[in-house]
Amino acid sequence: MATEYALYKGDELLSIDSIRKLAEEFKVGERTIKFYMTPTYKKRTSESKGRRLVKLSEDE
Repeated sequence: MATEYALYKGDELLSIDSIRKLAEEFKVGERTIKFYMTPTYKKRTSESKGRRLVKLSEDE
């Protein structure tokens, strides 16, 4: 089972999937999806307008 992530914009859940699938769905690079989890990105964006990536499960 691949690691799953939830992608949010404010309180809205946009999608749950792997980093690769999220990148395909939102037409951005995998590095961009991973960047949504970084403290730098969180500082640059507001909680309501920025996207947030949350890890849900680990590879087994």
